[in-house]
Amino acid sequence: MAETNVGGIDRTGRALLAVVLTVVAVATLRTGNRTTGLLAGIGALAFGFNAVTCFCGLNAALGIDTSEE
Repeated sequence: MAETNVGGIDRTGRALLAVVLTVVAVATLRTGNRTTGLLAGIGALAFGFNAVTCFCGLNAALGIDTSEE
């Protein structure tokens, strides 16, 4: 299994942020603001990936570990 460095409240926060950014992406794309919608969509994918895999590359680079051992 791969190394994990995201857990607990951090993981929940990332999942919630992914949901919020998904809503923002859909809403802004519907109004025609493609740049904001694209950026929000990319952010939603990134935070969703972090929450699902329990791994964050930035946390790894900075030596941060919020997972419970």
